[in-house]
Amino acid sequence: MATLSKIATNDRHGENTPYFDGWKAYDRNPFHPTQNPKGVIQMGLAENQLCFDLVKEWIAKNPHASICTPEGIDEFKEIANFQDYHGLPEFRQAMAKFMSRARGGRVTFDPDRIVMAGGATGANELITFCIADPGDVFLVPSPFYPAFVRDLGWRTGVKIFPVDCYSSNNFQITRAALEEAYEKAREANINVKGLIITNPSNPLGTTLDRDTLKTLVSFIDEKNIHLVVDEIYAATVFNSPKFISIAEIIKEMDCINRDNVHLIYSLSKDMGFPGLRVGIVYSYNDAVVNCGRKMSSFGLVSSQTQYLLASMLSDDEFIENFLAESSKRLAKRYHTFTKGLEQVGINCLKSNAGLFFWMNLRHLLKEQTAEGETVLWRMIINDVKLNVSPGSSFHCTEPGWFRVCFANMDDETVQVALKRIRDFVCRGQESSSEPPKKKRWQQNLRLSFSSRIYEESVMSPLMMSPHSPIPQSPLVRART
Repeated sequence: MATLSKIATNDRHGENTPYFDGWKAYDRNPFHPTQNPKGVIQMGLAENQLCFDLVKEWIAKNPHASICTPEGIDEFKEIANFQDYHGLPEFRQAMAKFMSRARGGRVTFDPDRIVMAGGATGANELITFCIADPGDVFLVPSPFYPAFVRDLGWRTGVKIFPVDCYSSNNFQITRAALEEAYEKAREANINVKGLIITNPSNPLGTTLDRDTLKTLVSFIDEKNIHLVVDEIYAATVFNSPKFISIAEIIKEMDCINRDNVHLIYSLSKDMGFPGLRVGIVYSYNDAVVNCGRKMSSFGLVSSQTQYLLASMLSDDEFIENFLAESSKRLAKRYHTFTKGLEQVGINCLKSNAGLFFWMNLRHLLKEQTAEGETVLWRMIINDVKLNVSPGSSFHCTEPGWFRVCFANMDDETVQVALKRIRDFVCRGQESSSEPPKKKRWQQNLRLSFSSRIYEESVMSPLMMSPHSPIPQSPLVRART
């Protein structure tokens, strides 16, 4: 058998992590309210399913937007024919307009600077190919999106250098932390090519304030490195403070090199369309736009998708109503979950955006270590049957934090999930009044790491997970 390439077989695909192991546990035993009520509830998928009814209504009222209906069939030939990698002009114009609307109309975007990619995953890889070489590193504040390691480095050879942030200041990014990470990399003779941030944050669900954003721009300008800002959750803000785009910041700052600033966007989160694979690189650097447009031929958005979305995103009344209603529904769902957890003594980092919250379970750890977090995480997956993502997956510096996705399920499933969590915590509280040797819950938490290392339901993060067959692999799913 011929040997496969080093790129194809290196371990930067990310499937040997708890983040994807949780997905596999769900795939093996998915929850269904009637067919499998004891199955695993998927709370590790950052998907926005709260406003699909609005989208369905729009599609029903606008059959001409599809080339596969009697009303749209006359456009079939033109749209199905070859399109160049600039994309349909009407699509780029509609995207630029929507990006402005998603940012409160406080900044405008040039359609000619929009470069398409296959989802935000493809957009992040595309910008990495454009601005970095194999062996270069990007500074990334922790905790950060687990699949950045895959998206940015699997095929490019680029690596991530974490900037450690802590709960003592709500995981805010500081200039001191940036300088420390930068100097550590330089001392190790590593070439720092840029800084990548997500705003709003995944997994924190928080937005960066104006001063912090200006600090980041000043930092990269002084070091003459790139700044890539992932803003794919820009319109998921459901509480104050408002979202501030990097586009607003550089408009306000004079004498900075805009050529080093790039923005990533998609419709996967704000509109809830991860399956349509619409990713955008928006760069202020002409050379990056030109290079990226050539590279985008490897991950274009289908012309049919462009045609449909150009019509939908140009409908001002629909978009205004959709964004307002989405924000309202996200706020309600966030409030339902977090208030429900507070009733059993579980606190979360205060957040105002995203499709998830950052849950603090440090008080449930037997020991404040990564191993202690792993034991608790396995219990939540195997016993409570909830797929929540442990903080170690996000390179969090402190054990005991978990990302919980709340927008990918219906109201009934929310109540089932909350009941499972309450029952789990209450069992522990009830057993706390027993003599030490009889504390069932604490005994469960003392299950050693080694004793469950061969657990069939969830693999150990210290072991290489078996590679899933491609059709079932989480890596082919939407970026979350």
